[in-house]
Amino acid sequence: MANFTLRQLRYFEALSRFRHFGHAADACAISQPALSVQIKELEQSLGVALFERSARSLRLTSFGETWLERVREILRNVDELSELARAAQSGFAGRLRLGVIPTIAPYLLPSLIGALRNSHPQVSLDVRETLTERLIEELTDGRIDAAIVALPIDVAMIAEMPLFVEKLMLVRHVKERQKPVPTPENLHEMRLLMLEQGHCFRDQAFAFCNLKTSARRDGLDGSSLSTLVQMVGAGIGVTLIPEMAVTVETRNAPVTAGRFPEPQPERTVGLIWRRTNPLADQFRELGKEIMAVAGAMDKPS
Repeated sequence: MANFTLRQLRYFEALSRFRHFGHAADACAISQPALSVQIKELEQSLGVALFERSARSLRLTSFGETWLERVREILRNVDELSELARAAQSGFAGRLRLGVIPTIAPYLLPSLIGALRNSHPQVSLDVRETLTERLIEELTDGRIDAAIVALPIDVAMIAEMPLFVEKLMLVRHVKERQKPVPTPENLHEMRLLMLEQGHCFRDQAFAFCNLKTSARRDGLDGSSLSTLVQMVGAGIGVTLIPEMAVTVETRNAPVTAGRFPEPQPERTVGLIWRRTNPLADQFRELGKEIMAVAGAMDKPS
């Protein structure tokens, strides 16, 4: 009978995810030699290799791929046992691993973190900022507890809580300030700057403009809203940004932000978590906190 530990399973999952001993060791807060020893002992206990090793690569064996699915299921269940105990406590306490997409994190988090420190000082917040697709993967794998994203997600195992709706605004060079904001049809003739592939905000902007990527005029794909706004200030084109980003992103650039004619484009921001997570009531409480913070934020005219 194979004899292995829960800690070894976590080490195996981390190494499977990073495919690099050094990075996995850092994530597990142990030394690289210690991680190597634990993985070797795990393979010896199982009597089968989990990884194919070469000088330049590390990949899972066929058995390792199959075993990884079961290991991740086990780790999710173990984490949810801990969460079940937390749910039995009164109030919202303990460690909260929260994911946030890049078009929300810089604008909402400063106020949210301050509000949580005041209202729930017993909560230890760990924040992960990345793209929606990665947040969903990490949520389903149990690496984060909840995430703030643009809805809908439409994943069966994930619960969604709509929080608020915000408008999308057009950013142009300041010399365009006196001109009326163009309609979506007019945007077809402009150099529209977009976030790079993978950002859900890019898809929302394309949908509003009724554009296909293949039909887009030459422009610039940026990795952040800050880059796009600065390029607009340099006279390269125009861009769309969410309402919550306007105050931060336009204050140091020669640009102007305007609202589109009705119906204005908008996105729904929401909180998501695994349906099986017993902390659902606490997440709903967190959602209400986020709504209050968002409602108190300054909005551009």
